[in-house]
Amino acid sequence: MTPSQDKSFSPELVMNLDKIKSELGNSQDVIIREFQLGGKLDAAIIFTDGLSDQNIISNSLMRSLLNLQDEALIQTAMDNGSNQIIQMVTEQLLTFGEIKEVSDWDQLFIYLLSGCSILLFNNCDRAISAATKGGETRGVTETSTQSVVRGPKEAFSESIRTNTALIRRKIKSPKLWLEQRVIGDVTQTEVDIMFIKGIANEKIVQEVRDRLDRIKIDGILESGYIEDLIQDEVWTPFPTVFNSERPDTIAAGLLEGRIAILTDGTPFVLLVPVEFVSFLQSAEDYYQRYDIGTFLRLLRFGSFFIALLLPSLYVAIATFHQEIIPTSLLLHLAAQREGVPFPPIVEAFLMEIVFEVLREAGIRMPSAVGKTISIVGALVIGQSAVEAGIVSPAMVIIVSFTAITNFVIPAFSLAIAVRLLRFGFLILAGTLGMYGIAVALICLVLHLCSLRSFGIPYLKPFAPFMANEQKDAILRSPIWAMNKRPQFVSQDSTRLGKKQKPKKPPGDKPRNGGES
Repeated sequence: MTPSQDKSFSPELVMNLDKIKSELGNSQDVIIREFQLGGKLDAAIIFTDGLSDQNIISNSLMRSLLNLQDEALIQTAMDNGSNQIIQMVTEQLLTFGEIKEVSDWDQLFIYLLSGCSILLFNNCDRAISAATKGGETRGVTETSTQSVVRGPKEAFSESIRTNTALIRRKIKSPKLWLEQRVIGDVTQTEVDIMFIKGIANEKIVQEVRDRLDRIKIDGILESGYIEDLIQDEVWTPFPTVFNSERPDTIAAGLLEGRIAILTDGTPFVLLVPVEFVSFLQSAEDYYQRYDIGTFLRLLRFGSFFIALLLPSLYVAIATFHQEIIPTSLLLHLAAQREGVPFPPIVEAFLMEIVFEVLREAGIRMPSAVGKTISIVGALVIGQSAVEAGIVSPAMVIIVSFTAITNFVIPAFSLAIAVRLLRFGFLILAGTLGMYGIAVALICLVLHLCSLRSFGIPYLKPFAPFMANEQKDAILRSPIWAMNKRPQFVSQDSTRLGKKQKPKKPPGDKPRNGGES
């Protein structure tokens, strides 16, 4: 009989222990230790080796239980039944950590396999769960995917409680609320929602709750599962849920009124709702001077369009619109293409596929040689292809520069979308020329305008146009000028006090009592 068929405990300790052994298949990593309280009350502690901290179990939990010598107290508890036994243990013996009363088998197995220790007693139809979570986990390390020159270096880890602590270190406010859920019928994965009460839009918070509560699945192994199940639009290459392993990025999003979704077992935290411009912004934009941040942001927007359009523009011009190329350059390109057996579109496809293979190989190979293989492989293959007359030198330059600009995009989810769209633009450029590129751009803009992220327009603040939010879109205004939070996202728009612009000291007055 499974726990779902009979959820209540037996008052007999032996029967309960047999039930645990049977349900878990006598798993060797589940430790059961039987003992007596005060020499009278039979009891047992059950925990999972590797998930529980045995130092806490030995030094705190077991020491508190075994030190009890009051036989009269134990006898009174035994005479009065389950309530008195549970009350005696929770109120007089266990004075540390989180203690919970467990009344059915489903709860017991969830707590046990989450790292808690379970206490069972004879003549008692309930159990006690003690928080003894531990085991080996990866510590807080430097981010590997979103590195910055200036700013915090710490990154999230696979422990959800470590991740929530990293966020609370950034935002020490009682208004930072956390709501916990367990998703996955088999994996029983903890998923937490974090938002700032009073800043986050309550309607969006409720929408996040509803979408998570609708998920019915056997298991959640990574936050990508959650992202796939809660996003607004399925048929789009563009990400409508932001993910990051940087605590400062998530904290900044929370301060804007967004909602963070944390999943146990992954360092990547989700952030909703999100706009298109968020994927071209970096945390470092706000740590540098505003003019430097603006320059870097413009560089990213330019790189986005270059990565998307450059190969298709070259193919369209070389195939259909040679008249717009200066004569000297046209003659030079024609000389390069002499002997190349393929049209420009085939050249571009060959080189793009080769670069994609090299990029994927560099990621999958051991880190010590992965980058070397990518660089050396690109150089060797490019040079060999030119010498063999398969592609022209100009095409190698175009595709190489396109690959470099793709790396400028800070969000990997957007960068890989650009890589996919580039092939579509190439096909239209090779068949219809500049007209094909124009049609593709129009379709792309219309598609972006139709997207929503939890009901928020994806192209905001461009469509719809919002003048106040242009301060933190393509340009990065000074901090003192960005006095409002994003519209639609937050319910409290004011984020900055009045008159925060720095003022120069009067030039004709001495400072600090000194002479001018």
